[in-house]
Amino acid sequence: MPPVPSPAPAPVVLDRREGPYGEVVLRRNGEHYEIIANGCFLMDTSDGRSERLLVDEALAALDAREPGRSGLSVLIGGLGVGFSLARAAAEPRWGEIAVVEREAAVVRWHTAGPLAAYSAHALDDPRVRVVREDLVEWMRAGGRRYHALCLDIDNGPDWTVTENNGSLYSPSGLDACRERLEPGGVLAVWSAQPSAAFEKALREAGFTGVRSTRVPVSRGVPDVVHIGLRG
Repeated sequence: MPPVPSPAPAPVVLDRREGPYGEVVLRRNGEHYEIIANGCFLMDTSDGRSERLLVDEALAALDAREPGRSGLSVLIGGLGVGFSLARAAAEPRWGEIAVVEREAAVVRWHTAGPLAAYSAHALDDPRVRVVREDLVEWMRAGGRRYHALCLDIDNGPDWTVTENNGSLYSPSGLDACRERLEPGGVLAVWSAQPSAAFEKALREAGFTGVRSTRVPVSRGVPDVVHIGLRG
């Protein structure tokens, strides 16, 4: 009889924190790291293609209007495991990079923990500013405008773990996003699955050039980056 394969080792919890939004956990699963929020898997370091594409597609949309422009500003909604931030910091044309992250523990894992390698130590970049706020509330508060918003919180428009996060994708939430963009600015939204309903919502909210790019994954439906322009 062939040998019975050994079971995969169980994930190892590296840090567990209680905050105003509940429990957040960093654990190592084999060679990868995972973030778990209130018992629900959010993201890991196993891939990162769609998170990088989130920034690439925003820059490509801006380039289509003004090729090669520099001094651009981008806001990244959700630090996560850092793939999007690392991608933005690697592009010198982003003159200002703001990151809105509500969980102090996640920021700590990037400054004094194992996730610093995945964000390429970009929090040390002088162009980068961390805003310790809830993205939904911060967006609705109004204020500074950006050339691009790259939003990756929860699992996207159709399935959110944190109930209030869903309001970001509502008509009033998309209105708030539009007001945070410079004229001609780009909204890029990550999603764990395609959403024709969200594409329709973007158009109804006044965004133009709405399109979606899919990234195949090893299991299940593809990840998606939704794009819309402020007209």
